[in-house]
Formats: sequence, structure tokens, C-alpha cells
Amino acid sequence: MFLSALLDLGLSRRELEADLAGLGLPHRLELRRVRRGAIAAPYLEVVAAGDGHAHGRSYPQVRRLLERARLDPGVRQRALDIFEALARAEAKVHGTSLDEVHFHEVGAVDAIVDVTGAAIGVTRLGIERVTASPVALGSGFVETEHGRLPLPAPAVLELLRGIPSVPAHVSWETVTPTGAAILRTLVDEFLPLPAMTLEAIGHGAGDDRPGPMPNVLRAVLGRAAGASADRVAVLETHLDDLVPEHFEFLMERLFEAGALDVSLQHLQMKKNRPGFLVRVVARPSERLALARVLFAESPTLGVRVHETDRIVLDRELRQVATPFGRIGVKLVRGAGGGGQVSAEYDDCKRAARKAGVPLREVVRAAEEAARGLLG
Repeated sequence: MFLSALLDLGLSRRELEADLAGLGLPHRLELRRVRRGAIAAPYLEVVAAGDGHAHGRSYPQVRRLLERARLDPGVRQRALDIFEALARAEAKVHGTSLDEVHFHEVGAVDAIVDVTGAAIGVTRLGIERVTASPVALGSGFVETEHGRLPLPAPAVLELLRGIPSVPAHVSWETVTPTGAAILRTLVDEFLPLPAMTLEAIGHGAGDDRPGPMPNVLRAVLGRAAGASADRVAVLETHLDDLVPEHFEFLMERLFEAGALDVSLQHLQMKKNRPGFLVRVVARPSERLALARVLFAESPTLGVRVHETDRIVLDRELRQVATPFGRIGVKLVRGAGGGGQVSAEYDDCKRAARKAGVPLREVVRAAEEAARGLLG
């Protein structure tokens, strides 16, 4: 449902199928339009061809498959994060370890394609922030490989821990474990539809279900105007044995993993030791990936994480023509009108080196050209 809603939003099926080929799992996508209640929506079915794991895969098998797949690094990390969230929930419910978790329905080709396709779609559509309404939960029972289970399924409840929910007032499964893991990993904030300029609306149909509510997922794509609010995760750690010249590499790795901002601050720590505070600002969905980078690339033994509100101005990245070539610029529009421009440093540095001119000349030329774009 999530993937078909993204296709309805404008995700290119050709690009999606090309990216999914990197999984190395023979399959085909069958897409058709159906009616669910009063709503017409696309229904996507993933048809596997000769899958030797029709009864599922273990979590380590899924992880190895994704690590070896030919995928964009950001897509791979999102898919790994979704399956890790799912594995942790299953391990908690069944009282086992991560490496002992076996996915039945979720380990088959269609579920792996669904999860990876969701990560591809968010990346391909250039979505910067994901919000969702409180999760509507149905009641009743569902038949699984583990037998008959009450709804919401135990793994769903574990995945939705701390996430707002409301009763759906229907006696069928409204949220699967895979869907809950996608929500847990990709959604930055659960709230009513935020203020935005609507650009596209997509629908994704599930199986036909009885009752007053159509089994359809709705996705809305929009652009914020002026000042807007969102939530970010702030990761912090204190270091007293960081080699200073290694910080540049640590910062590069953090930005590659999705950091919005990275800073280093001098500290005086216990026993009068000089040290550093490393602070990383990121979308909440990226906090696990960034914590892994901090553990791998710094000597830290622990990372503090908290979420906070952020108010940001609308910004837009453009390219402008200058005597030194095309330069990237950032346009920032104020909530009360007007705006400001800033040239992209790396572009200006390359152009200045190539032309043999001072950096400030390239910056001035780019920003003068950019002011005309503000209107």
C-alpha cells in the first residue's frame, strides 16, 4: 500500500524497477486500479519468480542480502533500519535474540521488495520530512505462521510503542508488522496534516475489506512555505581522546549518513581533562544510523539522544550562471517576505581554483546572480 501510494504520487515505475533489480531477487510488479469503497486506487502486487525462501528468511539472511545488494547507500540504510526495527520487535515478542529471529511472511521476496521500494520511493521523490496521522488500529484476529493472534498483532504493538494511535472501529488488520516498521523508521512526527502547499495526492489500495472504512492508504506530497516547524534528533557525546585531525573524517561520515548539522565544542571535563562535545542534528529517523557512525569512527562509549522542536525558513537550492561557470546557491525566503541568498562554498572554491581568482569574487558573482531569483 505504501509503495503503490508513492507510485500514485509520481514515483517513476521505470526507475523503481531499475533500482529494485539491485536486490538480485527475481520478481515482477503487477499494478492495476481497483475500487475500495468510494475510492479508486492502484493496487500493487509483487510476484516472486522461483524464490527458494518462500517460507521466509532469518534476520541475518535479510541483512546480508541488503548489504550485498546494488543499492543507493541511503536506500540500503533505510531498508536495513526498517528490518532492524522489525527484528527487534519480533525478538522482544518471542523472547529470542536478533540473530535467532526468523521472518516468515516478512522474509519472503514480496516483503523485501515492499520495504526496499518504500526506501527507494522516499529517496527518489526527494522527500525531506515525513509526517503521519495517529495510527488507526483494527481489532479481531489474524492467522499467521505462529498461529492465531489477536489484533493489533503483538509485533505491531511493540513497534508502535510511544506512537499515538486511535481505534479504527473495524474488525480487520489495518496495520501489519511491516507497515508498522515502515512507520516507526520513516516518520519524523505523528500529527494532523501540517500546513503546506499541496503538490500531489496518491492512494495505495490494500485487499478489499468489509466495513465503512476503505482499505486505502493516502499520501500527500507538499512543500512548506515561509517558516515551518519540525522535529529533529540531537545526538551528543563527550570525548577526551579524539585525535583532532580525525574530526574532519568523522564529520564527513556523519553527513554521508544523513546529518543535518555537525559541530565540535571544546570542554573542560572531569579531572580537569580537556575534551570535546560532538553534537549532531538530524531527522529522528536517522538517529540509529548516525549513532553507529559515532561508535565506529570515534572512541565514544555512549551517545545521548533527545528530540526537540525546530523552526526553519523555507529554502531552495538553485544553480546560477556566472562568469566562472554555474554555481549552486541557496535561496532563503523569510516568513514576512523578502529573503537572502548564499553561494555554495564547495562550488565557489572549485570555480575560484579553476579560474585563478580570489574566492570572494566568485561568491560575489554567484550571490548577485541569485538575488534576481528572489523576485
